Amino acid sequence: MIKHKSIAQGICLGLAAGAMLLACPEFLPASAAAPAEAQTGQTAEDWLWLSSDDKYSKFIDPSSVTVVRSVDTRQGKVATCIQAWTKTGYAYGGAKETIDSYEISAVVPDPAQLAYSYALVDINPQNRTIQYLKEDFYDPRGKVIYSKTEGRVKEVNSQEFDEAFYNAIVDQVFRMGEAQRAGAEDRWITLWESTENGLTTRVTADTTTMRMKGQNLILWEWQEIKDDAGKVLEIKFIKKAVNLPQGTERIVRADYWSSQSGWQPLEDDYEGAYRMISPKAPEYKGLTRLRAFAKGYSHWVNRYSLE
Repeated sequence: MIKHKSIAQGICLGLAAGAMLLACPEFLPASAAAPAEAQTGQTAEDWLWLSSDDKYSKFIDPSSVTVVRSVDTRQGKVATCIQAWTKTGYAYGGAKETIDSYEISAVVPDPAQLAYSYALVDINPQNRTIQYLKEDFYDPRGKVIYSKTEGRVKEVNSQEFDEAFYNAIVDQVFRMGEAQRAGAEDRWITLWESTENGLTTRVTADTTTMRMKGQNLILWEWQEIKDDAGKVLEIKFIKKAVNLPQGTERIVRADYWSSQSGWQPLEDDYEGAYRMISPKAPEYKGLTRLRAFAKGYSHWVNRYSLE
């Protein structure tokens, strides 16, 4: 099986009842001042460690988590804009990836010179978006070697580098268990599976991304096609809006992988229009599963809802 691998990041501004919503504008409250470590050069004791691997170590400063904007609903005030400071530590491989991604090799030619970075992030939980408002990158001596502001808005899914930051920060405000769900064994649920002409198609859905917008269930799907030897031939990673009562769906965004092409954006033949899910099609099993999930876990798919 091919492990879910990083997809070229694109600007995705989220979906709300079929319309695109922007993340909240930049706003730097007094409580979101630069973390003490960046100001004094001393080790801050209040960084919360999130994860580490052979490339990156990730932290947030819980004391910096600030609700910038909220909306009055029938359930009370619901945060719509959250800001916090994050910290990333870099091993050589992670530093090289970051330098390549930011295209700053002319500024930082040696990955060994990139030790860590701080970032002020802006989060919209209703659309699962994150934006880097300010980033400072440091060398091992604590000197700023590169800075960036007003980063692009990204939607958080299983393929994004920022998922751990998003989960931890949102959990600091709502305590709904984003990080726990992301690490759960049943995070991905099987929607349907079929075999035809020696090829097996299996579609799973990421429960962390599921949320209701009106009658639409917004989610990301992972579709694999394997041959009879179990080799993965194709992968599709698709964001969908599924109208549960009507039994229709539309593709919001999609990426496609094959061993020949690698990852590429996938064009939708319906150009984003809704299509009916036929009761005779394998996809109808998926619709039935999604209806059951939304009913059984209504509290989850309606978390942070403004409706």
